[in-house]
Amino acid sequence: MGNGETRVRGMAARAGGWSARHRWAAVGIWVLFVVLAMGIGSAAGRVNLKDSDQLKGETHTAAKIIDDAGIKEPASETVLIQARGGGLKATDAEFRTAVGAVVEAVDGTGAVTDVKSPYTTHTISKDGRSALVQFDMRGASDTASKRVEPVLKAVAGVQNEHRSTLRIEEIGGASMRKTFDDAFGDDFKQAEYSAVPVALGILLIAFGALVAALLPVALAITAIMATMGLVGVVSHVQPMTDTANSVMLLVGLAVGVDYCLFYLRREREERAAGRDAQTALRVAAATSGRAIIVSGITVCVAMAGMLFTGLATFEGMGLASLMVVAVAMVGSVTVLPALLSLLGERVEKGRVPFLRRVMERRAARTGGESRLWGAVLKGVLARPLVSVVVAAGALLAVAAPALGMKTQNLTLDQEFGKSLPIVQTYNRVNDAFPGGSEPAEVVVRAKDINAPEVKSALADFRALAVSSGASRGPVQITLHDAQNVAYVYVPLVGGSDLDKAGASLEKLRDEVRPATLGKVAGLQAPITGQVAGSHDFNDQLGGAVVPVFVFVVVFAFALMLLSFRSLTIAVTSIVLNLLSVGAAYGILVAVFQHGWGASLVGAQGVGAIITWLPLFLFVILFGLSMDYHVFVVSRIREAHLRGRSTRDAIRHGVVTTAGVVTSAAVIMVAVFAIFGTLSMQSMKQMGVGLAAAVLIDATIIRGVLLPAVMALLGERNWYLPKWLSRLPDFTHDESPEVAARSTPERGERLTV
Repeated sequence: MGNGETRVRGMAARAGGWSARHRWAAVGIWVLFVVLAMGIGSAAGRVNLKDSDQLKGETHTAAKIIDDAGIKEPASETVLIQARGGGLKATDAEFRTAVGAVVEAVDGTGAVTDVKSPYTTHTISKDGRSALVQFDMRGASDTASKRVEPVLKAVAGVQNEHRSTLRIEEIGGASMRKTFDDAFGDDFKQAEYSAVPVALGILLIAFGALVAALLPVALAITAIMATMGLVGVVSHVQPMTDTANSVMLLVGLAVGVDYCLFYLRREREERAAGRDAQTALRVAAATSGRAIIVSGITVCVAMAGMLFTGLATFEGMGLASLMVVAVAMVGSVTVLPALLSLLGERVEKGRVPFLRRVMERRAARTGGESRLWGAVLKGVLARPLVSVVVAAGALLAVAAPALGMKTQNLTLDQEFGKSLPIVQTYNRVNDAFPGGSEPAEVVVRAKDINAPEVKSALADFRALAVSSGASRGPVQITLHDAQNVAYVYVPLVGGSDLDKAGASLEKLRDEVRPATLGKVAGLQAPITGQVAGSHDFNDQLGGAVVPVFVFVVVFAFALMLLSFRSLTIAVTSIVLNLLSVGAAYGILVAVFQHGWGASLVGAQGVGAIITWLPLFLFVILFGLSMDYHVFVVSRIREAHLRGRSTRDAIRHGVVTTAGVVTSAAVIMVAVFAIFGTLSMQSMKQMGVGLAAAVLIDATIIRGVLLPAVMALLGERNWYLPKWLSRLPDFTHDESPEVAARSTPERGERLTV
C-alpha cells in the first residue's frame, strides 16, 4: 500500500466509512427513506391478488370467464337437517315441519336470497335421514362473514325447538370464515406481535445492555416498515396477499436482527481488544459488513427462486421477502455504523447489572471465545473424519423419513382439528352427501347458452357425471341467460377424501366432459372448485420444483465461488445447506406425517405435509442458512489471510463467531417456534420446520460438520482451478493488513 496507507476498497467498508464520517446525514437519509417509502406506499394503495389470478390452468380460465361476464358469485350457505339416531326420515311430518321452519327462519332475516328447499332440489341423502336447505347471502361474498350472524342465530333457534330428534346445523363459506375468525382470528397477529419482544429479550441477555439490544430490533422494524410501503407500490405490478406480508415480517425480523447482531458484535469485539472507536467501526465494516452483503445477496437470490413457481401467491411472497432482505442489508451497512458512531460508549447504556458482571467475567476468562464450542471444536479437530461420519450419519438418519414424504392440501379437520362444531358439521355433510360441501363447479360459456345443442350437452353431462361414477348427484345447473354462462355443480365421489375426489375430478375432465360438452363447437367448460383448485395448484407446484431448485442452487454456488474465490468452499456450502434442509424435511415427516412426538406440538392425526411447504422451506432455509455460513467462513478466511494455518483459522473462526451465531440462532428458533404454537396445522408445520432447521444449522452444521470438513480438506479449502482464475474478484476488500493492524502505527493512516 502506497505511502504507508492501508486502504480497504470494499463496498461495505466504503459505505460504513462514509456513514461513520457523515453520521447525521446517514441517519437522516435512512429516516427519510423509511418515511417516504411508507408515505408513497400509503398513497399508492395496495392491490390484493384476485382469485382469478391465484392459479393458471382451468381454475384461472373459469375465474376469468366469471370476471369477464361480470357475475358476482354470492357466498353460498347450507343448513343440514339430520335425524338423530335411527328415527325420523325426510318424509316424516316432524322432519318436514323442521325444514319449513328453517326456510322461514333464514328467509325472515332479510340477509339471504334464493332459499331452496330440499324437496325441490332433491338434496336428500340416500338413507332419507339427512336433507340440505341451500341459500345465498346477500351482498359481496368477501364480506358475507360479517353479515351471517343473524342467520346463524335463526338456525340455532330452530335447532332448539327440535334438539331431541334432529340435528340442525349451518355450514358454508361465510359461516366457516366467521367461525375461524372468532376462534383463530387473533392467533396469527398475536404471534407476529410477540416475536418482537421475544427477540428483544434474547438480545438483552446476549448484550447485557438495553441500548445495544434495541438497535437490531429498531433496524429490523424500520426495514419492515419501509418494505411495507414499497410492497404497496410493487403490488400494482405484482398483486400481493396477506400471506406475503406475514412471510415478509418473519424474514425481515430474522435477517434484520441477524445482520445488526453480526455488525454490532464485531464492533464490540474490536473495542474490547483495545481498538479505538473509529478503528473498531472500520474493521467491523470491512469484515462483518462484507459478510452481510454476501449473505444478503445470497438470501435475495434464494427468495427470487419463488418467482419461478408461476404461482402468484409464491411470487408475491418471494418478492416481498427479497425486498425486505435487501432493505435490511442496506440499513445494516449504512445507518448502523452511523448510529454506532453517534452513540459511542452510550451503546452500553441500560446495563443489566447481574448479566453485565457475568459477561465481563466470562470475557476476561475466555478472551471473548466460547468455552463450550471451544471444547466441542477441540474434539472435532482432533478427529475430523470420525466427526464427519458421525454428524453426517446422524443428519442422514434424521432426513431418512423425508423419502416417504406425502404432500397434500390439508382437509378442514386436519387443518383445524375436530373440536370445532363446524368441522364436525363439515364431516357430517360429506358423509351424508359425498362431495356435497365442496362440489366441482363447471363454468360453461357458449355463444347462446339456450341453444338446443348446448342444452342437450348440459343434460348429457349431468347424466354421464352420475352414470360414470364420478358423482352420486344431485348435479345442479344454474343458468345466467344474459351472460350466456351456466354453472354446473357436481358433488364428487370421495368427498373430503382428496385422493378419491381427485380421481373423480380427473374422470369428469378426461371422460365426461369430452363426451358431452366437448362436442359443442366454441363452447368453454373449465372445471373449478376446491378440489380442482387443489389439483391445479399441485400440478403447477410440481412443475416448478426443478426450475426453482436449479436456480437457487446454481446461483448460490456462483455467489459463494465469486465471494470466496474457492471452488471447494462453494461446493461444501451447497452440500451442507442441502443436508440441513433434508434433516428439516425428515423432522417434519416424522412429527406431522408419522406422528412421532406429534402430541408435543398439538399435531395429532395430520398424516401429511401441506403441499406448498417443502418448496417454501427449501427457499427460505437455503437463504437463511447462508447467514451463518457466510459469517463463519468469512471469519475463517480472514484468519487464514492473516497468516494462521487452516486448522488454526478454523478454530479461531468458529469459536469467535459462536456467540453471535448462537444468539442469532436462538432468536430465529424462538420466533419460528412461536408460529409452531398456532392452531392451524399448516402454520405449526412451517414454524416447527423452520425452527428445527435453524437449530440444526447453527449447531451440528456450523459447529461440527463445517469445521470437520474444512479440517479434512486443509489447504484444499482455498482451491481455485486456473481456468476459473479469470472470474471477477470480489475478495479485494478482504485486507489482512486491516485485521492484523487494526490500530494504526505512528505516522500511518488507516482509511476506509
